[in-house]
Amino acid sequence: MSSRPQPPVIGVLGGIGSGKSAIAQSLSTTLQTLVLDADKAGHEVLTQPEIQERIKQRFGDEVFSASGAVDRRALAAKVFGTEAWQQQARRDLNAIVHPAIRSRLVQQIDNADPELDVLILDAAVMLEAGWDDLCDAIVFVDTPFETRLARVHSRGWSEDELRRREASQISLEDKRRRADLVIQNSGQLEDGVHKLVQFISRMRMKSKDN
Repeated sequence: MSSRPQPPVIGVLGGIGSGKSAIAQSLSTTLQTLVLDADKAGHEVLTQPEIQERIKQRFGDEVFSASGAVDRRALAAKVFGTEAWQQQARRDLNAIVHPAIRSRLVQQIDNADPELDVLILDAAVMLEAGWDDLCDAIVFVDTPFETRLARVHSRGWSEDELRRREASQISLEDKRRRADLVIQNSGQLEDGVHKLVQFISRMRMKSKDN
């Protein structure tokens, strides 16, 4: 068995369209990296029959497509926003899906190759869900609003949609305050990746010293 320490788990936060996923993926060109994609895990959870049944009981048939799959756009319309009924709907949905998503993330962490350099947890609602306790450190990707808006336009989102979704999350100021490292991502992507590599290297050296 290898005597190397277990790879650190780094949680990556940022506003919608900040480029945090791109930074996480680009890191693999320099370090042996496993990206834990909470959004992907969430999509997988929505295919589970028991989860689908609980969603149907709470939100009705209108959030399902003709094929029987969860219609994520219809579901999003019910849970993203600042109205009291939307906030309650979001809490109810989170109570249904977050435990199952966490279980998937924990399983991926436990089964990760110890020879990896780092595990990156990419989760937009990391703090809201309490998944930050799975991380050894938190990194915040700081990107100007105008840059993020231009990026989400390519997804077909309007400015109102971006603001509505972000209003459903912990504020960017709070995320920044919770971070152990802030990366500016308004310039070249490689600059942010380089800064993250240096941070991870320092963490690994400190871990070896201990």
